[in-house]
Amino acid sequence: MKYMMFVCTDTEPETDDSLVPDVDVWVTENDKAGRRIEGSELVSPAAATTVRVRGGELLLSDGPFAETKEVIVGYDLLECADLDEAIEVARAHPMAWRGRIELRPFA
Repeated sequence: MKYMMFVCTDTEPETDDSLVPDVDVWVTENDKAGRRIEGSELVSPAAATTVRVRGGELLLSDGPFAETKEVIVGYDLLECADLDEAIEVARAHPMAWRGRIELRPFA
């Protein structure tokens, strides 16, 4: 089953960096096991363009639409047997410690 793993910042990260796993190890292990299909870090939300259509008119704005302190900073596309396996993969990602991870199955 495919899961989109949104990698997000958080206002209350783990403060003990000695507990945080290494991202390169996480990527290597999950690539080798075939659980990580692809993934990437994203540039700053300041580089975003928000696209909306209202009343047939195209509306563009710079930056993220929502004002928030928690933002998506990357993603990984996972292939896991089930949600339990996806949770185990996500809990080992450094941003589960420094930020937060959101898992969503594909429809």
